[in-house]
Amino acid sequence: MEHIEVTKEEWLKAREAHLIEEKKLTRALDKLAAERRHLPWVKVTKKYSFESKDGKLSLEDLFEGRDQLIVYHHMLKPGDKSPCTGCGLAMDNMPNLAHINARNTTFCVVARAPINEIEAFKKRMDWKFPWVSTLDDFNPDFDVPQYFGLNVFIRHNGETFRTYFTKGRGMDTLGSTYALLDLTPYGRQEEWQNVPKGTPQTPTYGWCRLHDEY
Repeated sequence: MEHIEVTKEEWLKAREAHLIEEKKLTRALDKLAAERRHLPWVKVTKKYSFESKDGKLSLEDLFEGRDQLIVYHHMLKPGDKSPCTGCGLAMDNMPNLAHINARNTTFCVVARAPINEIEAFKKRMDWKFPWVSTLDDFNPDFDVPQYFGLNVFIRHNGETFRTYFTKGRGMDTLGSTYALLDLTPYGRQEEWQNVPKGTPQTPTYGWCRLHDEY
């Protein structure tokens, strides 16, 4: 592996120059997340049905009583002998959901495989997040006719709206609580954020707890 060897002083100088570019990226990502929070919403009027281990659920049920819902569309299909390794890597990187839930947000996975196969695979992978089987046109209606994707929804004044969608490389960095919250209309709900009027906000880091303390 090729490399350049320098003194500590030279390394610090190079590092400081690189840090300037890193901070530019951080500010750019903050700006992008703010623009995402100001995107328009589209009302969901069609009814959808899902199968869970406890029976049938609606899209509204997937919110589990919270305002926001992040849905990952997993590629697991009926009788899947070779589950998608990319989806597996993404799911292995999901954070502890107690922190997501503390921000009035639910994370859920859907797939076309029947619920018994989903439960068996979930047990094999030791995954704890909610995962349901999609029984109708939910995937294609929300731009995931095949492969994988991620949709964000919100409940507002008793109605459900779609607020965001991404796929492919758009999900490369989703392995953290902050990255997931940044996709939602409420964002991190911290006072420093640029948010639409009426968005809930609390002091920066003031909501953070150990996951067993929520």
